[in-house]
Amino acid sequence: MKWIGALLLLSATTWVGFEFARKLNERPKQIRQLKNALQILEAEILYGQTPIIEACATVSKQLPKPVSWFFAGFSKDLGKRPGDLYDIWEKNMNRFWPLSSLGKNEKEILEQFGRTLGQHDFTQQQKHIHLALTHLDRELQEAIDYQYRYSKMAKSLGVLTGLLVILLLI
Repeated sequence: MKWIGALLLLSATTWVGFEFARKLNERPKQIRQLKNALQILEAEILYGQTPIIEACATVSKQLPKPVSWFFAGFSKDLGKRPGDLYDIWEKNMNRFWPLSSLGKNEKEILEQFGRTLGQHDFTQQQKHIHLALTHLDRELQEAIDYQYRYSKMAKSLGVLTGLLVILLLI
């Protein structure tokens, strides 16, 4: 009976370590997806002169989940009740964020971008998109460094923590 408990404990701590490492590995991918989303949004708005609702729907079709969920929800909510763009943007960010592996800094960047979305002419909007992309580039480098530094350690700590607890209990 002790061995079954020990195996379950070891499995649980190992799973936690691997789950943390997975989140670390997903963060750079999702930042790249956000960058792609903003580049597609820029092309749709500036060059295609597409309304924001349709541009966000297009973005959601071209990106993988969970980033596509954000833009699909934003487009859908904007179509239901046109109003303050930032309120709808913020509501969708709060709904989307727990499903992603993104950090607090990326959320702040997108919130700042959401405040400017639809508020300016084409050239100003393009500048805001480029500013958000620059900030996301910086966060991407930090996320890659963080992933490289801590991913293997998280996996190892999960296993070793389980072994430590088992040894203390036996």
